[in-house]
Amino acid sequence: MKKILITGALLLALTVGTAQVRTPQASPMAKIEQVVGLTNVKIEYSRPSARGRAVYGELVPFGRLWRTGANANTIITFSDDVVIGGKPLAAGKYALFTQPKADSWDVIFYTDTNNWGLPEKWDDSKEALRVSVKPEFLNRNVETLTIGMNNLDNNFGFLEIAWEKTMVAVKVEVPTQETAMKSIQIAMAGPSASDYFAAAQYYYQSNSQLDQALAWMNQAIEKTPKGQDVPFYYLRQKALIQAKMGDKKGAIETAKQSLAAAEKANNQDYVKMNKDSIQEWSRK
Repeated sequence: MKKILITGALLLALTVGTAQVRTPQASPMAKIEQVVGLTNVKIEYSRPSARGRAVYGELVPFGRLWRTGANANTIITFSDDVVIGGKPLAAGKYALFTQPKADSWDVIFYTDTNNWGLPEKWDDSKEALRVSVKPEFLNRNVETLTIGMNNLDNNFGFLEIAWEKTMVAVKVEVPTQETAMKSIQIAMAGPSASDYFAAAQYYYQSNSQLDQALAWMNQAIEKTPKGQDVPFYYLRQKALIQAKMGDKKGAIETAKQSLAAAEKANNQDYVKMNKDSIQEWSRK
């Protein structure tokens, strides 16, 4: 009986020791992902609530830098270069800080995102961008801080920060036309050299239509940009296809080209493979 009581006590102690208390966060975490045109925008922030407190001028003093959220940095990420307030901002991840004032706000994109709240020492060189915007008075109350991308267009959206009865909106212009035109030009130009290479390699490995594999391999080689050497692995793949088709003479000539290119690139693996293949295919 004593052993049973001891065992039960140990089990209870282990259970208590491993139990985790779960309670709601005062400022719950939010993650927002929004596509603006063709640009991905992601916002990660903690959302404090007013809970009867006066926010601007008291909880968030005017004229001081604000973390624009709670806990760790509010982080915004852009997949493309954008233009904010008429100023360029490179694609990347930024901490979002603000400096609220009664009649204007500064919105700041800061390159150091690893702070809990404000940086211990503010570094002006880490300000990637700072823009000034006019706050808007809302005819409704926003209890919980809300940040998002709204009023979307193919070419822009507005980064909105709303809390209490104040909202600021910053225009974010995205390179939709440039991105779309580039993708159209690539698509209209047809498959790339790497596409042809991948297709030819698959046909070779699966013993499917070697004549088509050879044609695709030749197209891959032809698409090598002017002034650049044909990749040695392209030539190696062509030689393998030729050999499998029974054209050993052609395979040897192509393997010699691949060998020279591999030596130039100092790739000893391909140097050895080509030398071995040339020796094998030269046997009568």
